[in-house]
This record gives sequence, structure tokens and C-alpha cells, in this order.
Amino acid sequence: PYYVDMNQNLFLQASLHSSDQNLAVFVDTCVASPNSNDFRTLIYELIKSGCASDSTYTPFSSPRSDVARFGFNAFSFVNRYPSVYLKCELVVCRYHDYSSRCYQGCVKRFKRNSGS
Repeated sequence: PYYVDMNQNLFLQASLHSSDQNLAVFVDTCVASPNSNDFRTLIYELIKSGCASDSTYTPFSSPRSDVARFGFNAFSFVNRYPSVYLKCELVVCRYHDYSSRCYQGCVKRFKRNSGS
């Protein structure tokens, strides 16, 4: 566990460990939950499909393509839960493959209209 005060800035880094130097990593989705075993019932989205859902979420540049860095302000679930757990989904792509998901950034998915 990592203990922080409310609204304290948290900085995270995800590193890809591979012998292939031509890979890039991208943070696609991160959700928080008060339950480490349930990321469906009560969640808070920090980022979804590469789009920040939380106003304090900030991606940071990294000197290497196989490292993703981001940060956000610490929060709690209405003071009823003592802990907050994170679950993030990252995408691994070929470095400099600009058609890959890693280089698309925020992807807004629109729902279709089910007209008559």
C-alpha cells in the first residue's frame, strides 16, 4: 500500500520489460475502486479509451517509448472506504506505428442511434 493525504498529487509510471526495443506503451483505461476484487460495482474512471475522465488526470512525457507516466489527485469514495485500488489497462504497440492504438490518443466512441 501507498499512503497519501486527500488531494495530494500521485505520480505513477508503467514500464514495459521486453528485449524488443521497438515497442511503445500507452495508458488506455484506469479505474479506481474501493474493493480490490471488484472493478465493476462501484468505480471511478480516471481515464477511458485514452480520454481523461478526471480533471486532475495528467499524462506526462517520458524519455522512452516503453514507459508511460501519469498523475492525478488522491481522492476517496465518500469517506466510507479506507482504501482506493487502481486497475489500469495498457496497450503495447510497435514504436512509430502511427496507425496503432498507442498513437491515436483519446478515442471517443459514440453510441449509434437506433432509429425506427
